[in-house]
Amino acid sequence: MTTETVVLPLGAIDPADPARLGRVGGKAANLGALVRAGLPVPDGVCVTTAAYRAAVGAALDPVLADAGTTDAGVLAEKARDAVLAVPVPDAVAAAVRAACPEGPVAVRSSATAEDLPDASFAGQQDTYLNVVGADAVLEAVRRCWASLWTDRAVAYRAARGIDHAAVTLAVVVQRMVDARWAGVLFTADPVSGRRGQAVIDAAPGLGESVVSGSVDPEHVVVAPDGTITERRGGAGGSVVRPRPGGGTETVPHGPAGAALPVVDVRGLARLGRRVEELFGAPQDVEWAIDADGTRWLTQARPITTLYPLVPARPGLRVFLSANVAQGVFGPFTPVGLSAARHFASAAAKLLGVAVDDPEVGPPMLSEAGQRLFVDITDVVRSRVGRAGAAGVLGVMERRSAQVVASLLHRPELALARHSPLPALRRVGRIALRYRVPSALVGAWVRPGRARERALARVRAAEASLPAPPDAGRQERLDRVRWMLACGPPMAPWIAPAPAAGFLALGLAAKLLGDRARPGELGTVLRGLPHNVTTEMDLALWELAVRLREDADAVAALTGTAPADLARDRDGWPPALTAGLGAFLAAHGRRAVAEIDLGVPRWSEDPTHLLGALANYVCLSDTERAPDAVFARGAAEAEAATADLAARLGGLRGRLVTAALQRTRELAGLRELPKYWLVTVLAAARTELAAAGADLVARGLLDDADDVCFLRLDEIGEDRDDLDRRALVRERRAAHERELRRRHVPRIVLSDGTEPEALADPGATPDGALTGVPASAGTVTGPVRVITDPQGAHLRPGDVLVCPSTDPGWTPLFLTAGGLVMEMGGSNSHGAVVAREYGLPAVVGVRDAVARLAEVATVRVDGTHGRVEPILRDGRDERQR
Repeated sequence: MTTETVVLPLGAIDPADPARLGRVGGKAANLGALVRAGLPVPDGVCVTTAAYRAAVGAALDPVLADAGTTDAGVLAEKARDAVLAVPVPDAVAAAVRAACPEGPVAVRSSATAEDLPDASFAGQQDTYLNVVGADAVLEAVRRCWASLWTDRAVAYRAARGIDHAAVTLAVVVQRMVDARWAGVLFTADPVSGRRGQAVIDAAPGLGESVVSGSVDPEHVVVAPDGTITERRGGAGGSVVRPRPGGGTETVPHGPAGAALPVVDVRGLARLGRRVEELFGAPQDVEWAIDADGTRWLTQARPITTLYPLVPARPGLRVFLSANVAQGVFGPFTPVGLSAARHFASAAAKLLGVAVDDPEVGPPMLSEAGQRLFVDITDVVRSRVGRAGAAGVLGVMERRSAQVVASLLHRPELALARHSPLPALRRVGRIALRYRVPSALVGAWVRPGRARERALARVRAAEASLPAPPDAGRQERLDRVRWMLACGPPMAPWIAPAPAAGFLALGLAAKLLGDRARPGELGTVLRGLPHNVTTEMDLALWELAVRLREDADAVAALTGTAPADLARDRDGWPPALTAGLGAFLAAHGRRAVAEIDLGVPRWSEDPTHLLGALANYVCLSDTERAPDAVFARGAAEAEAATADLAARLGGLRGRLVTAALQRTRELAGLRELPKYWLVTVLAAARTELAAAGADLVARGLLDDADDVCFLRLDEIGEDRDDLDRRALVRERRAAHERELRRRHVPRIVLSDGTEPEALADPGATPDGALTGVPASAGTVTGPVRVITDPQGAHLRPGDVLVCPSTDPGWTPLFLTAGGLVMEMGGSNSHGAVVAREYGLPAVVGVRDAVARLAEVATVRVDGTHGRVEPILRDGRDERQR
């Protein structure tokens, strides 16, 4: 081991070296790039990972050998003890003594999994400031090594699936800046997401006081042109200063006005822009200004919390998250994105908009973060578009509607089209082509016949979907494209029936006026018949009731993890095999996040259903049995219809009765268009599985399911030498990273701004959360936060708190006591199903998952849209 392998000057770290992260860690690699670019960085060296391995490798080997079976806290403690027990090897100590800068230094950890584009690991390892003397530096280096094994660092790695044994630590030793001012600089607004806007937090003394939060710093925002757009003096606190002889001390600091000189504010903003240009992405920069006024950069790392920019045409554009609107919080697979573009292209064609390449999709559809966004700029700049968007979003995704409304004052979004005639002509052509007016009238007159026609059309179309059994790979891919093109044209044929039901509900509301109290009309939608999703849920419940009578089935469901049970179908008891087999034959096309073509259907992976059945077979309260709850809801709806009609009497009362009866006969079909889409996707997956098997047989894929990580055009490329395996591995890893993303904006602008982040979060003075009243009633129950329904356990009466839902979530609704959802409006999927089951529900509650994660019990008022945390002993009781 040579001195050169143990200690490197920061300027000797080559940004082009692909092995640099493994040698010097993320912090040192970024500092080396800053030095190479000529930016002002204090002199320093990096004690490389070779030193760490030489010092502690042998001591950690027995600890890491048991890492897979050791509790994270125990693992962290054992590893720390092992590191702190070994001395620094003589060769390492000599190299560090010889290379360290003169005078006080900062000793900072630089892990190989740190300051990365998708995981900053900020604050996970230790830093020691104002270290004086070689012996103190060596001790600080050893303690930095040990900090790789703090409880927080071990937990952070475990949460992101990073192998502990694969992570090592380098240490940066830099000359200390005698800081007059220090702080942090973000080259994009970390709250709103707006790019190009520098945000500076500054305080006297060392930057540690700002980073640690011990002081409320001065806050400055600088526009891209250098204009200071916001400035707020700090409120004081405690600042960190170097102590003579080594170490630091914390001293009180009172409130201060605007004290950081304007020349430094603008100088820091310019430095930040240079750093961002160097790394090609927004950066979180730590800086210091010494007594001579020199501005120094002490660290730079990516801002990993920003949502990626949505590709956009020039000018300010407004994007709506299609994922949020459809209740799919996670990312799409590559084949799911490809299918969505083809489907959207067919929808655009239906509206008379030409699309050059269906694989690219219509111009208004974009992708960012492996999620879909719709450019609604032209919509909000049209008078008709504004009215239509307000109406649709108002009932499907209320908070999105509110965010869009808050943007309409901006001059870039001023009305450009005032006349409604072009939009009316386009809609009129579609209505006439598909005979929509006569279909609406026919549904009102003969609702039963309208239902039968809609269902028959779907069944007939389904029978035509599969490709011939002997079809080749290219023929199957062509068939998939044809299926996706057939999706949108079905909607005008089957949507008039449910539309007639909701128009009837609107007529009843108009006739009743203020004689209907809040939530009463929603009661009419309880126990709604003819809904394919609720019929599916009740069929699953009926299966559970039958399985209760079979001891072997109950033992298998309650004694084996759902994922393990799903993998061992051959070991299922006969009753479970027959019962679930029949259910899957009818409903196996469904799934959670089912609008993603790349997601396995329940017929392929029944883990979610097995978990739901395990919950159901343990439900002994007959009053809470889902079929009983559904029947009570239907009876309440009939009683509400009669009561509302009686308030008017006479002809108007009879009209209300007729209208609400039509609502109950037709509105349940609202799920049919989505059901048709899912049917198409399930049929397409069958063709993709055959295409994937062909690629596996040719040695171009490892597994048939790997086609889900290819685009449709990539699957069909007829080249026997085109090995797709490396591409699949790369995309799987990217997909796994996106699955860990916890925040997806509803509305985002082309400059990265998330308008909702700048709005009031919606809490009332008494601490209640507010949202859209979605299903009337009040319930108090334990909080159960669920972000992934796979294998989730929901006890009867639990209040389900989740980001969003789609039909795949609804088996959980059967045992829930109430629903709180971040996304949605009064007519979104979760709201509709909650009403049908009689669950009090509030949707569109901003940040509900985070804000209720540590609350034990809540009161959900679905009539007025309030969610009230229940406090005990003056504090929230912790989540079970």
